[in-house]
Amino acid sequence: MSLEIDHVTKRFGTTTALDRLTFEVGRGEVFGFLGANGAGKTTTMRICLGIIRPDSGEIRWAGQAAAVLPRRTWGYLPEERGLYPRMGVLDQLVYFGSLYGEPPDRARREARAWLTRFRILDYADRRAEELSKGNQQKVQFIAAVLHEPEVLLMDEPFTGLDPVNLVLLRDAFTELRDRGRTLIFSTHQMEAAEALCESVAIVDLGRVVAGGRVRDLKRASGRRTLRVVLGGDPAPHWLESLPGVATVARDAIGADLDLLSTADPDAILAAILGHGASVTRFDLAEPSLEALFIEHVGRAPDDELAVSTDRGTASVTAGGFA
Repeated sequence: MSLEIDHVTKRFGTTTALDRLTFEVGRGEVFGFLGANGAGKTTTMRICLGIIRPDSGEIRWAGQAAAVLPRRTWGYLPEERGLYPRMGVLDQLVYFGSLYGEPPDRARREARAWLTRFRILDYADRRAEELSKGNQQKVQFIAAVLHEPEVLLMDEPFTGLDPVNLVLLRDAFTELRDRGRTLIFSTHQMEAAEALCESVAIVDLGRVVAGGRVRDLKRASGRRTLRVVLGGDPAPHWLESLPGVATVARDAIGADLDLLSTADPDAILAAILGHGASVTRFDLAEPSLEALFIEHVGRAPDDELAVSTDRGTASVTAGGFA
């Protein structure tokens, strides 16, 4: 059972938002959908939900076309705030649950359990506009999962969250995955994606430029990085001259040496010792997910594209689509 995005194309006027976009997400997987603003992520999610239609191609879940699936198959956390600002938190969660056929008693019980888990039960009777942005984001997440969807789509779910709340949300992701739910999220935070995702799709200008299991992408890149910390001067000027070193990225503690494919780490260590330096750290590591993103896209994940195609025209609430 999987979610299949099969050669989906979508144009808005003369702008091609999605260009034969293709990837697959297995059931029970946490999947990162990565790209700069305007790359096509939100458009893809809204096509899954039936808010907009593709020009060509198809989206299927468990072999069935997305267009014929019941609404409760999906949960959606939009990037924009989708709560009713003057409505009480618990009341609107029960209302959102009712849109998916949840009985009020069950929706209220489940909502209170989630509010307790996210440490905001005291805000149950407050209006949404009285909550901080981070707490509003947690309420939106609860609205998206209250009906226990099979597939949860989340657009920048970590927006506005401090480190403590980020951990709470990550723990919720893990629990839902362990219960067989499929979670797909877009984010600019590569560290979060690297910590949570087994697989990713990196999309640029509406096309997948790299995808698959994170560990396979790292191995296939052929890139290697040495983390070096030296006694005294942590990153001396002569590091660039070491055999097999392509580039050096320095920080306050040490340096990351990006190696050529022919580099021999043992020879590099011998050369460092030959300079009379004392070595306190010498680790060979695979490239980070952010480094892979930049390699394939040519810019950092939080860079804007010149033309944004991801905003669409539909109005989306936390509990569904308007």
